[in-house]
Amino acid sequence: MADQSHAENILSDVPDHDAPHPGAAPSSGVPSRSDYDVAVVGASLAGCAAAILLARSGARVALLEKSPDPQVYKRICTHYIQSSAITTLERLGLIEPMMQAGAIRSRIRMWTRWGVIESPPRSKVPAGINLRREKLDPLIRELAAGTPGVELLLGHTVRELLREGERISGVQARDSHGQTVELRARLVVGADGRDSRVAKLSGVRTRSVPHARIAYGGYYEGPTYEAAPAATLWMMDPNMVGAFPTDDGLTFYAVMPTKQHLPEFRADPRAALEKMVSEVPQAPPILTSRLTQPVQGKVDMTNVMHTQTAPGLALVGDAAGALDPLWGIGCGFALQTSEWLADSVAPALGGAEPLERGLKRYRRRHARGLAGHTRMILDYAGGRKINAGEKLLFSTASFDARTGRVFEAFGTRHIGPVRMLATGVPLAAFAHARRAIGTSPRQAGAAAQPLPAPPPR
Repeated sequence: MADQSHAENILSDVPDHDAPHPGAAPSSGVPSRSDYDVAVVGASLAGCAAAILLARSGARVALLEKSPDPQVYKRICTHYIQSSAITTLERLGLIEPMMQAGAIRSRIRMWTRWGVIESPPRSKVPAGINLRREKLDPLIRELAAGTPGVELLLGHTVRELLREGERISGVQARDSHGQTVELRARLVVGADGRDSRVAKLSGVRTRSVPHARIAYGGYYEGPTYEAAPAATLWMMDPNMVGAFPTDDGLTFYAVMPTKQHLPEFRADPRAALEKMVSEVPQAPPILTSRLTQPVQGKVDMTNVMHTQTAPGLALVGDAAGALDPLWGIGCGFALQTSEWLADSVAPALGGAEPLERGLKRYRRRHARGLAGHTRMILDYAGGRKINAGEKLLFSTASFDARTGRVFEAFGTRHIGPVRMLATGVPLAAFAHARRAIGTSPRQAGAAAQPLPAPPPR
């Protein structure tokens, strides 16, 4: 293991004409060549989480961020963090700081033509959490910069990957002054998002699946929607509308219609957004609210998946798999995959086993956690309408608590599709049969038991 001494301050390359961030060290403090246990590329949610957890396990970590601004944040995001990532946030020590910043604990509520699905009584699933990326990204970056063993290098853009034979052995980066630095590392972690340069440079296998929807959204200040603090989705089949309450009394209204609606959104994004949101059943009060910043949109949301590892390399978050944002899984998956990686490679970085064994463990954990969800997400991203099986589950979850518990566990990504189908379909069929003959659960005799609490990860 490399020496754990580190620069506790942010090593910033803010241009000379800008005021340096408080606590930032001058760029001259970055040597032209350095050795680390891990070089993490990208200091957003996935990269910061990976850096924090790897450093806590004893690794010396370089955390590179191409922007020189420590307050930079991802601008197009629903900011909702699924319940499945709450334990990761707790482990990072972020829940309390997020709540102090104004975060809202929130469950999912879903409107469908077959009924409204709400969190069942006595739910064992923890609530998700909402905090704008404008606050969350700097918060986790500050935590990473203050973690012993982490050096945050702002203004560093990776240009090339260093190699020793077939193994990736570090990165070559250029700072905002044009100085080139080489950072040698036993492991390089790509956490640089959907258009990952690290993934491209590494040559790992890439799979792309087209997306048939567009996404537009904006933050509004105004009356609170009656379902708040729940985040509400309207499955308008095949379009989607969402209302996400967040900090400072704001609500993020988002729509994801099929691409046939693109002309109206290009002509007037705000008018098209407000029209679509205001026309849903039990519509939220967007028309009596004030838009606080321009509506933003994304037209190309191609699903992009990369092989998660190569010799000396691991990809996390969107760099590993950038999937349909309709289901609000991006932030949660970014945090969870980083946690899985850190736990998987810690023994190897500590000298207990070869690194390849840790990377293989990470690939298996990633597949076990996300492969099933990915297949279902890709299937719906094509713009299709809700199928018969989904109608059965949606309709039953709206009136049957046991089916609702299964649906919630799956929708919050605590269980995968196989367990959901094996448990939820029989429960749904039983509930519909019971309803058809007008019997109560007690009269119907022995029924399937409620889904147990999700097992520890």
